[in-house]
Amino acid sequence: MAGRGSVTPVTDPRRRVRTCAGRADETFRTTRNFSQALGARALAWLLPALPLAAPPPTGYRIDSAHSQAAFGVRLLWLHEINGRFRHIDGAVLPGLQPGTVVVSADIAVDSVAMDSARMRRWVLAPEFFDAADYPDIRFVSDPLPQAVLEHGGPLPGRLSLRGVTAPVSFTLHPLHCEGAPPAPCRIALNGALQRSGFGMTAHRTALSDQVELSLAIALVPLPSGEDRVRGADVPVTKKP
Repeated sequence: MAGRGSVTPVTDPRRRVRTCAGRADETFRTTRNFSQALGARALAWLLPALPLAAPPPTGYRIDSAHSQAAFGVRLLWLHEINGRFRHIDGAVLPGLQPGTVVVSADIAVDSVAMDSARMRRWVLAPEFFDAADYPDIRFVSDPLPQAVLEHGGPLPGRLSLRGVTAPVSFTLHPLHCEGAPPAPCRIALNGALQRSGFGMTAHRTALSDQVELSLAIALVPLPSGEDRVRGADVPVTKKP
């Protein structure tokens, strides 16, 4: 029994439940707000440390002054006739599909240099490169994964020579760059073709049908906005 003057406590269980629920709800809101604030701060601290996605392939143009293409063909299967082209234009550009690139190169036939002036006149003549009617040799690769450009591998494409366009495949060596993109880079590729497939059928008894080709190419980054793929390969046509 309570004594005189004492206060009898409220023992209504429903009120006690409401009071506890109110305190619990307030505690939950406070904890949630604190967690959200802490999470936002943690995310802000973490974002600078997260690795960024790899940038898309950068467009490059061929630096003609520091690039060349060389060829060799066997004479009487004992000696080799060698020459090199000193003027190459072209580019390495992002392909239409994400993560792919297209390599294109245009070689000026009359830029060929050889040890013998007589042999130079012969390779420029109609029975060989026919430079007067077909002044350019063009190669356009199939779209290839960026990884092949970086690490090397097969480089299939189409070669236009003496008015004939035919599939060829080169071996692409790993890309070598002087720094992070868009630093200058270098690529090298080599392969072979059958000259008879491009209409060069003269002297087949003395001259090998197989022609070895190799290209050493210096690449310079393109200005922003110019790194777009050019049109598909256009066969080199005979001059009118």
